Amino acid sequence: MSDSPKPGPARTTATISVLTLAVMNITAVVSLRGLPAEAEYGLSSAAYYLFAALFFLMPVAIVAAELATSWPQKGGVFRWVGEAFGARVAFLAMFMLWIEVTIWFPTVLTFAAVSLAFMGPDQTWDASLSENKYYTIAVVLAVYWLATFIALRGVKSFAAVAKWGGIVGTIIPAAVLIVLGFAYYVTTGESQITLTWSDAMPDLSRFSNLVLAASIFLFYAGMEMNAIHVRELKDPARQYPIAILISSLATVAIFVLGTLAIAIIIPQADINLVQSLLIAYDEFFTHFGIGFLAPVMAAMLAFGVLGGVTVWVGGPSAGFLIVGRAGYLPPLLQKTNRAGAPVSLLILQACLVTLLALLFVVLPSVQATYQILAQLTIILYLIMYMLMFAAAIWLRYSQPDTPRPYRVPGGMVGMWLVSGLGFLAALAAFLTSFIPPSQIGVGSPILYVLLLVAGAALFVAIPFGIYALRRPSWNLEQDFEPFSWSRPGQTQQTRAP
Repeated sequence: MSDSPKPGPARTTATISVLTLAVMNITAVVSLRGLPAEAEYGLSSAAYYLFAALFFLMPVAIVAAELATSWPQKGGVFRWVGEAFGARVAFLAMFMLWIEVTIWFPTVLTFAAVSLAFMGPDQTWDASLSENKYYTIAVVLAVYWLATFIALRGVKSFAAVAKWGGIVGTIIPAAVLIVLGFAYYVTTGESQITLTWSDAMPDLSRFSNLVLAASIFLFYAGMEMNAIHVRELKDPARQYPIAILISSLATVAIFVLGTLAIAIIIPQADINLVQSLLIAYDEFFTHFGIGFLAPVMAAMLAFGVLGGVTVWVGGPSAGFLIVGRAGYLPPLLQKTNRAGAPVSLLILQACLVTLLALLFVVLPSVQATYQILAQLTIILYLIMYMLMFAAAIWLRYSQPDTPRPYRVPGGMVGMWLVSGLGFLAALAAFLTSFIPPSQIGVGSPILYVLLLVAGAALFVAIPFGIYALRRPSWNLEQDFEPFSWSRPGQTQQTRAP
């Protein structure tokens, strides 16, 4: 425990409104590419969305707000986890963020490949092309390396692409999908699913149903990114919960209504994780006599993916570079170019994405590869979240005097309740992510599980290996503020039991 209180960060003048922060959260979290996975459940998908929002989305946002405002120094999650459990575990958390994004790229770019395929005039031919492994690999690599090239030119070069990609490729398509789905049901009364209260209850008799449901947790990932902006509100304690409530309700509404729109138009047996969103748009447009808009929507979705990928190519690598230059990565991986871009990390990441894309040739189908990479992404991301929740609880004990401009409501009981529920929900999703889904053909179930276990073990072992090899000469970031427990008069015993 600290001998004396540390000075807290200076209070900043309010620069954003509640509504602005809510919109920022929605933009950071919402993505449409995963909706078909939950459309498998029909109306019961709403229950899974609500469960994940209550036990994961809101805990992440609330806990991250306390951590971000209490420890606003460089490092983000590396800082938060490091203050609680030390640099070794902090480096694991930071590496999980970087590597899960790396694994995520082939899955989201597969969606881009499908979007581009559906720009053609013949839906049957488009669907066939989207299932072609070599076509998928070509698009994944072409778009990713293009995004890498843009990121290498610095932040300004991709700011406009990112901004318009979010508006054109996510917000507008989400609104169109929901409106079309509602209009279709109201005008025809037809639906591929039954819409009764009994159908809203999830089928818990089949344990394998929880596997695809676990993917909902990753839908809500990213809310912690905007937690630092809580200090820019006029009254954080009152306004931040309101912003979280608005963004959470809007996010859940988009996911629930968008998923139901797909389930209404596409039979459950025909739902495909990769193609169904584009097929749903095509079916709706054809029904309303505006089929010529289907290729336009496909292009918008593809552009949205490019914008999102461009941001995620540069963002995590830039954060990882800050940590690396503090002495946690070898000098070879700390190189930057004239634009200040982390050139070594970006090239390394691009090479890893290229290798992962080759799985599309090895595994039985594009859909199987998509599912395996998506689940591995979830597993690694959830490790980071479990560390974050545990750190928030322990820091209440190890550093009780640290000024906290925003606190999780309810004192210690509130912290244990919010972080505890978030941790247990993340742990449950983590464990179920290893179970082969019954709804999707993934080849050999044994091979599927082995690939996930081996992948998770490998990516957890790598940061520990790098940390063990670190040298004093690796520290190139002299202004990186040390952890509280490493300051004069403090001991490392203050950071953990």
